[in-house]
Amino acid sequence: MKKSVEILNLPVISISEGEEIGQVKSLIINPEKFSVDFLTTQQEEWQVGVKAIPFKKVIGVGEYAVTVEHGNAIMDLSEIPIANQLFNKKVGLIGSRVMTRKGHLLGEIIEYHVNDDNGQILGLTLKMGDREVILPMGEVVTLGKQMVIVTENAEEALVAEASELKVLSADEEAEQIISVVEAPAPAPNPTEVDNKALQQADGLKEKQVQLLIGKTLLKDIHDQQGNMLFEGGTTLKREDVEKAQEEGPSTFVELSMNVTE
Repeated sequence: MKKSVEILNLPVISISEGEEIGQVKSLIINPEKFSVDFLTTQQEEWQVGVKAIPFKKVIGVGEYAVTVEHGNAIMDLSEIPIANQLFNKKVGLIGSRVMTRKGHLLGEIIEYHVNDDNGQILGLTLKMGDREVILPMGEVVTLGKQMVIVTENAEEALVAEASELKVLSADEEAEQIISVVEAPAPAPNPTEVDNKALQQADGLKEKQVQLLIGKTLLKDIHDQQGNMLFEGGTTLKREDVEKAQEEGPSTFVELSMNVTE
């Protein structure tokens, strides 16, 4: 298992030629398969177009290099239609917000973990307030360009260490993704006490506040009537985030998706 940052900038070595043929520049994510399908490479000839290696052609991802059998494993991105499509989707994960299917903002992705044997993404490291936790991919519903959607019970599945993530085969990963997407929402229990739900909601709201305090707005934010709530460039304070929460889900989501460090 590797963090994405541990793969970036590694030299690419051709085993048959015994030489360095490039350097990993970025990871191309397939949002439907929850996997890294291609690695783009930096070539010595800076004039050439974007090149990519299908992850299935990678022999190994080591501490010091990515190895492939032959130099022809590196191909022009324009020659691989699916790679070009995925590249243009620009699903990068890092910096994306994580939200449950019921609209609760959990945190922000600061890293992700890849099975270096097959490219499957195993987990996402989240910044939640003042702590870092890891979310197994079994709880992920959608990988989007700006937002990752997870199950409503995702917070219960968080782990502290990457070693706690289960490495699944490709078939097991596919089954798990299907089960998450198709799983019906649990029926509410009419006898359940509401206090627990209220406490969980308050806890989530506080995590949302901690996640957004100190971030800078990239654009003006308006309420449902079109009145300006916050100007672009505003550095968010606690009372600003709480005000956005009170305005309702659509306003809060717009605010959370338009901030930067």
